[in-house]
This record gives sequence, structure tokens and C-alpha cells, in this order.
Amino acid sequence: MTRPARLGRIRDAEGRLRLAEFPDPHHAQPLLGDLFGRVLPAGDRVPLADVTLLPPVQPGKIVAVAANYRKHAREMGREITSDPRIFLKAPSTVIGPGAPIPLPHGSERVDHEVELAVVIGRAMKRVTTAEALDHVLGYTCANDVTARDFQKIDRVFGRAKSFDGFCPLGPWIATDIPDPQALGLRCRVGDALRQDGTTANMLHPVAELLAFISQIMTLHPADVVLTGTPAGVGPLYAGDVVTLEIDGVGTLTNPVVAAS
Repeated sequence: MTRPARLGRIRDAEGRLRLAEFPDPHHAQPLLGDLFGRVLPAGDRVPLADVTLLPPVQPGKIVAVAANYRKHAREMGREITSDPRIFLKAPSTVIGPGAPIPLPHGSERVDHEVELAVVIGRAMKRVTTAEALDHVLGYTCANDVTARDFQKIDRVFGRAKSFDGFCPLGPWIATDIPDPQALGLRCRVGDALRQDGTTANMLHPVAELLAFISQIMTLHPADVVLTGTPAGVGPLYAGDVVTLEIDGVGTLTNPVVAAS
């Protein structure tokens, strides 16, 4: 079987976690095999309404890039640097489509950030820019949720970016994107369009980012790289519903809830 164009994970009606492809917007096809290897159909297609979409991958690490769009760097008051500025986001931040984003205790400003997420398919260590995209399994939507007030207080990103639920991923991994630098990406909160950008405006394109990161650390299969957000970040409040859209990739929606 050729590599499906949309790969992800589901929990079926019996509670089983299954690898799946998504042949159309309304169905999942359960699969046997491995996300990074051969897959075969396993049974009949099932309606998406009958399953739960899970995060399409559970990364060993999440490497994120700060201020990778010029207008966002300006809105945050950050200088443009010659090298990408990277940071790590805890893997425990990952949630799937429809899962609630919990607002943390003590934070008075939590922002959305729509980002193209790169899912690594083959181990990368000291690769060149020309080689980098050959190591990519595909792309998904990510919300790099940020406690902006903690970010300003700490001046480092660890706490602000790593609360549980601060990295929604999904709805699936798109494996057939020919050019990651030609994708529109948008964020809506309710009916309000907050962010509307294009990956063509990245200061450091995807291949350059991956090559740069691979000089520092080995990227393994299932690792995720968040490539930065365009301008227009803004606050989230309990009761909001935030929806991300990336052309050719998909739509990711999550509700926002108060801290429990």
C-alpha cells in the first residue's frame, strides 16, 4: 500500500487506539502497521463521528522556533536574528482535536499561536538544507499556546510554553505537501479571524530550520518541530473555541476551559 496522504490516530468505539488514514472528510480507515513504515487496511471504513481523533503523533520532543515571521517579531518587540532562535516545549503539552485547552492558575494572559508543525519521519543528524525535507514524514496543525505574562516575567520560555494542554496537534499528518513554503495558515477564535498568514513569509524556511536544529541535536522519528507563528496573536478566555486552518493540511479545533 502506498503511503496514505492523511495519517493519524483514533480511538474506536471499543476504546482501542488505532492507526488510521482519512480518505475523505467524513471517514477513517483503520490500519495495521507502523506510522513510519508499511501500513495495510484493517477492516471497513468508519464514520469520523463514531471515533475520537487523537494527536496524530506523540513526540519524544517538541522543538519550537521563536519570532520566525517578521511582523510577529515586531508585534512582540523582538529583534530579527541571523540564526533561528529555538526552544523546547514539553511533550506533555500535546492534546488532540477537540480536547480542551486548560487555562493555568495564576496566568492572566494566555495567547493562541497557529503554526505549521513538521513531523520527523527519519532520524536527522547534521543534515544539509538540501537533504532536510527527505527526513520529513509530513505536516500537521499546531497551536503553540503561550502564557504571555509568564513569558515576560521569566524572559525564558520553559514555563510559559509547557503547561499541560499547551500544544494541540492535528487533525492528522498530511504526507503529500509538495512545498511547505506555499501554505496559508489562519486562526479563528469563535467567528473572529485573528491570524491570517502564509508560510512563504517565514524568515527561516522549513528546510533551513531542520538543518539548523540537526546541527545541535538529533531529531528522531515522531519528533515535532514548530515553525513559528504569523502576526495577530491574541488572548484566549474560558468558553472560547479556537480553530486553526492550514491549506492542504487540515483544520484543528479546541475549546478553552478554566483551570480546574
